[in-house]
Amino acid sequence: MPEINPENRLLLASASPRRAELLVQVGVPFSTAATAVEEARAPGEDPQSYVLRLAEEKARAGRALAGSAENLWSLGADTVVVAENQVLEKPRDFNDYARMMRLLAGAEHRVLTAICLTGAAATFREVAETRVRFRDLSRHQIEAYWETGEPADKAGGYGIQGMGALLVAAIEGSYSNVVGLPLETLAPLLERAGIGYWQFDKRSELGRAQ
Repeated sequence: MPEINPENRLLLASASPRRAELLVQVGVPFSTAATAVEEARAPGEDPQSYVLRLAEEKARAGRALAGSAENLWSLGADTVVVAENQVLEKPRDFNDYARMMRLLAGAEHRVLTAICLTGAAATFREVAETRVRFRDLSRHQIEAYWETGEPADKAGGYGIQGMGALLVAAIEGSYSNVVGLPLETLAPLLERAGIGYWQFDKRSELGRAQ
């Protein structure tokens, strides 16, 4: 692992408990700040450009909220599901969710997550892609999964780390990317920023956001 600067601090510019859990999983100390960034695609904006823009806007908003300290690095992330050239974000309501499920059922889709790590003098950005294939789904299964409450705040209307795992037939690529933070892509960016991981013993009580 490259040399770590112990004075560097990481801010997760997100209120997502899933992204926070993934950082804890790999031993990264961090603080959090929820940012208010409008999530709306510009006309003609392709999915990759869209998630990259939002991730950077969130990262920069996080630094602004934290006072833009010299040793602070802010991490922004954004995830979308892409199926048949349609960008699927969080469902607006049951009808929107059901439309998504009909589109995803029995087919393969892409999950794109952009991450942006921005500091006082540098910004690092990457996009990860995972291909996910769904099982065929009946109307009953679609309605029953909605009733669990899980789909409402998930891009594409499902959570692979939860009950939505039973919708999935196969996955090609990063699992953590589908959850919302591709750890395989994030690790090299943390190293370039001099931010450590594996920083606490998972058997102890230190495995929490600081």
